[in-house]
Amino acid sequence: MNILEYKGYHATVEYNAEDNDLVGKVVDVKDLILFSADSPKTLIKEFHKTINEYLAICKEAGLNPDKEYKGSFNVRISPSTHRELALIANKNHTSINTCVDEAIKEYLLAQA
Repeated sequence: MNILEYKGYHATVEYNAEDNDLVGKVVDVKDLILFSADSPKTLIKEFHKTINEYLAICKEAGLNPDKEYKGSFNVRISPSTHRELALIANKNHTSINTCVDEAIKEYLLAQA
């Protein structure tokens, strides 16, 4: 797989034939974070270095570094489904968020 992971950040890797090097891009963050190297071993070192530099720059500037998958996303559903879900959540003494989280977990288990 062409995915690297370090300190909770993930990056994809592609080969750049024009420059004959490997290019990495950190995914699922708002900031554009790129790095490159001429070998897989060096690419991993550059990835780690780039993430460490990104975190240091954010800290120095007093900014919170962007993180992937914060656990929050918007889902649009029909008003009638929303109503039914709210009624079921209320009946079960839970929240809509908990119902959706449980449903997604069940779906993911079924896909495994």
